[in-house]
Amino acid sequence: MSTATTATDAPVLLLLGASAREYRGYMLEQIATEHQVVLLDSAPPAWTRPYLAAQITVDLTDQAATLRAAKEAAAVRPVAGVLTYLENRVELAARIAQDLGLPAPAPEAVEACRDKAATRRLLAAHGVPSARSVVVATPDEAVAAAEAIGYPVVIKPRGMAGSAGVRRADTSADIRAFYQAAATETVFGPHEHAVAGVLVEEYLVGREISVECVVLGPRHVEVVAVTRKHLGPEPGFQETGHTVDAADPLRRDPDVHAVAHAALEAVGITTGVMHVEMRLTPSGPRIVEINARLGGDLIPKLVELATGVSLPLAAAHLAAGQRPDLTEILRRAAAIEFQYPTALDASATSRSPRPPPHGLSGSS
Repeated sequence: MSTATTATDAPVLLLLGASAREYRGYMLEQIATEHQVVLLDSAPPAWTRPYLAAQITVDLTDQAATLRAAKEAAAVRPVAGVLTYLENRVELAARIAQDLGLPAPAPEAVEACRDKAATRRLLAAHGVPSARSVVVATPDEAVAAAEAIGYPVVIKPRGMAGSAGVRRADTSADIRAFYQAAATETVFGPHEHAVAGVLVEEYLVGREISVECVVLGPRHVEVVAVTRKHLGPEPGFQETGHTVDAADPLRRDPDVHAVAHAALEAVGITTGVMHVEMRLTPSGPRIVEINARLGGDLIPKLVELATGVSLPLAAAHLAAGQRPDLTEILRRAAAIEFQYPTALDASATSRSPRPPPHGLSGSS
């Protein structure tokens, strides 16, 4: 991590959304060491104040209002970049940056990452190993797609995150049982925009990983880390832990690199820190999803503990048009595990929020 700049000289970043301190606090803290952060949020949380140059309360679900607020902020002080680490704000951040003439991935490329059907189409068109996928609008269409692909299949929302609404289906009865959850999942809230539709996809056999990539320009991708994911029991795909090892041989694996690079090129990403998920199948790495943002579940913290590289700071530098420092200064391993209740209290809602991390460790 490079030395912090004085506040008066530091570039100004507009940050869209803060989220929970337990999961995002370290990101904002790192970004603020070298940037003046102006937070735009629907309800700016109190914990963010020590790290902010200013805050603006605006409904982030209202794109026009958020753009006006961003322009007003830019009129007060010169803004160097726009950044978010939240899945449901990445398109908005890219569009605001484009409107202000600031560095950012193309909004169309970010949209293609959020729309999983568009991702699959682009990957197929560019010959990038992925999963066969069909967009469906009814349970009957889902059953027909599953029978054409061959069981087992994965049924999932077209535009969501965090494995919400994603299930393995082994029979037509499973498809009908899981369809409604995939079609109506609202993990981002009832008023949030999401890509409508359901996908039925080929089930990929193999260990799941994510590749933490820093895109420095067209055809210039640096693989900073590989995260080995630990998943709960199927039919769900809930991530229960992650491991990052600086000495992991997958970091240098040519096939992992080639597939990650090709996937980012296929969707048109030319800058930013990206979280690329894939499975290591018997036929080689195949793409699960491409996320146009930092990884969640404290994965960037694991990367920092294992390698010394700050991905949040790298994302901030790229957003401000600067070249990030990706020098690896550590050679360690780090892991996190999440503990989930096996039962909910009767007063709990049908979808309990994810609990805080149970454990975080770093070892040499």
